[in-house]
Amino acid sequence: MIELKKPAEIEKLRNANQIVAKTLDFLEKEIKIGMSLKQIDQMAEEYILSLGAKPSFKGLYGFPGAICTSLNQVCIHGIPDDKILKEGDILGIDVGTMLDGYYGDAARTIAIGKISSKDEALIACAKDALYYAIDIIKDGMRFKELSAALGEFITSRGFVPLRGYCGHGIGRKPHGEPEILNYLEKGANAKSGPKIKNGMVFCIEPMICQKDGTPKHFNGKWDAGSADELNTAHYEHCVAIVNGRADILSAL
Repeated sequence: MIELKKPAEIEKLRNANQIVAKTLDFLEKEIKIGMSLKQIDQMAEEYILSLGAKPSFKGLYGFPGAICTSLNQVCIHGIPDDKILKEGDILGIDVGTMLDGYYGDAARTIAIGKISSKDEALIACAKDALYYAIDIIKDGMRFKELSAALGEFITSRGFVPLRGYCGHGIGRKPHGEPEILNYLEKGANAKSGPKIKNGMVFCIEPMICQKDGTPKHFNGKWDAGSADELNTAHYEHCVAIVNGRADILSAL
């Protein structure tokens, strides 16, 4: 059962997501070559707390950081550790907040100094896939149709989606139904399954690999990337379905 939110609940979710957006903007301006992932995590936590929210990832399922810092070949769930940023790195920053009992969640991948043209294309694919998906969403579309469209977009750019991970519903809990894959599973019918309806709130998050979408973990159960061990990219927004279209809650 996918929960339908009332307008007042959507506004509370917007408030939580506005803090996510402000935090991502703040981090993108402040992150510099020579910083450690732990420093970035501490900076993010202090900033979120200063805005009156809590970092919702801290302790969630046992995750140790306030945010996810996914460096180079790590696509999602990167643990903030002592690694130091250097010229040419790419860093995924995924921020979650909790404000007045409601959750926010969004992510982006940023360049550290000058990066390769391949990494520029990788990041552009993640970002463009996200906004493409947001643009085509409409009331009555099936979630599997959205997944199929995402998969086709990603492969049209010469990349592949990370398999086994997905976007998700969000509300008074950080994760819930529906699960939104970035591809259509083999043998699945895009015209089956639940439909997108007004009042639904969910996160879309393309996760882009270069050659192999098979997941590989680099740090216990966290730090998820690709079996090809090449660089990856990740973008995410939280959207509400309002008047038949997707309204981005995690954009300022």
